[in-house]
Amino acid sequence: MFDLDRWQEIFSSIRSNVLRTVLSGFTVALGLFIFVVLFGIGKGLQNAFTEGFARDAQNLITIYTGKTTLAYKGLQSDRTVTMDNEDYDFLINTDKEKVGDASPRYTTSLMVKYGKESGTYQINGAEPGEKVIENRKMLEGRYLSPMDLARKQNVAVIGRMVQRDLIKNGSPVGKDLNINGTIFKVVGVFSDDGGDWDERHITVPITTLQQMKKGSDTVSTAYIAYNEKLTPQEAIKYGDELKDRLKARKNVAPDDENGVRVWNNAQNMNETFQFMAVLTLIVGFIGLGTLLAGIIGISNIMVYIVKERTKEIGVRKAIGAKPRSIVALIVQESVVITVVSGIVGVAVGVLALSLIGDSLEEYFIKSPSVGWGTIFMAFIALVCSGLIAGFVPAYRASRIKPIEALRTE
Repeated sequence: MFDLDRWQEIFSSIRSNVLRTVLSGFTVALGLFIFVVLFGIGKGLQNAFTEGFARDAQNLITIYTGKTTLAYKGLQSDRTVTMDNEDYDFLINTDKEKVGDASPRYTTSLMVKYGKESGTYQINGAEPGEKVIENRKMLEGRYLSPMDLARKQNVAVIGRMVQRDLIKNGSPVGKDLNINGTIFKVVGVFSDDGGDWDERHITVPITTLQQMKKGSDTVSTAYIAYNEKLTPQEAIKYGDELKDRLKARKNVAPDDENGVRVWNNAQNMNETFQFMAVLTLIVGFIGLGTLLAGIIGISNIMVYIVKERTKEIGVRKAIGAKPRSIVALIVQESVVITVVSGIVGVAVGVLALSLIGDSLEEYFIKSPSVGWGTIFMAFIALVCSGLIAGFVPAYRASRIKPIEALRTE
């Protein structure tokens, strides 16, 4: 492999047959280029779909109530169903091992004042788990704590847009807000990927907000992030079980789809996983087809190259060259061309993905890229195929007698 004379012969052969070398290398480079770009676009689609579910916790089950549409157990239809603290505790304490983060929410709109500024904002009474549920990021300060709830503290965490609207100068942490006549101290500021609307929310301890509402124990919505160890099918089943249990507890007919409603992200994730599996299969099939085309192209070119060099092989054998050295020379030349061309194809493919960047985001292709592990496996496959493609015809040619090889036109 490190025979200097052999390397000189290889480079001499390449310089003497530029067109042949270019054709051989182009097939390899094109195959890997298409493979890298294709898999990168597929990854971009996956990124776009994943980001679409990243605004809130991806493993989220949302439970809320409405008005019944069916009479049940002597109760009339058009009855308003309301959740309370005990209902929420019932939901999260059933199958605890299936529950991750969770939070009840009591929602209302109230007038908020700071100095001369004022506005009506959505006030959410919640627990600390809301931070994970809403996938919020703290810009300053902290979120709610269990002690805030236990002591029914008058503390508030405000969205970035609330800060912009009301507290225009300085850090809002430690400032006092007047919420419907009650003073709340700001303990933190958050950002939310949901956009400006979600960043115009104010979160306070649910125990404090319920107390402000004349001791109400109402819960508007129950947010439960199921254990991530559950499969999408298991999570869908768990969400259905929660709905059935709450319906039975609130005397809602099993067929009533409005009295108790459940939005389960697992259903969307399951459909997304199925779509991505099909997409990955299609991309993989096309990618493998591209590699196969490259392998066939290499094989065909190597057969032509060896046939063209049959007389040269005859001369080598006539002056004493062994079949093994002839095969090694051709195979080594084939591998060199394949490796160099493969590197060029990969480099151009990665550069193309880099140039594409997020320019195709409107077509749901975000940050297209391909893992180096995938590139390495494809590269090795082509190098091995180049080795085999060079070995088979070279071995056959090395078996020809010198006199027959010299007579070849």
